[in-house]
Amino acid sequence: MTMRRRNIRVQVWLNPEEKKKLQAGAKKSGLSRETYLRILISGFVPKELPPVDYHVMMKELHAIGNNLNQIAAKANATGHIDRTVFQDEANRLRQAVLDIRKAVTSPQELE
Repeated sequence: MTMRRRNIRVQVWLNPEEKKKLQAGAKKSGLSRETYLRILISGFVPKELPPVDYHVMMKELHAIGNNLNQIAAKANATGHIDRTVFQDEANRLRQAVLDIRKAVTSPQELE
């Protein structure tokens, strides 16, 4: 039998406006109300769910990265590529993917 990680129950009373705001925030973020509140308590504001095309964009960026890897493999075999330029571009792509992911899905710190 496993023990629950969270074994302290907290009951909170809200007025109708507070409940509406909690439900709206949780729904926008795609989180349960409980998870939404735990993130807020940790000092962060959950971001809204990413736009529908986010996953399409990420898939496209990953495809570009795979293509760059294939180009690199072929270029290494033939010796016809500037490795520094290719590496710079590959690093740029990797950073773009991280930046997009962070901008769209990471919680923001409370100010």
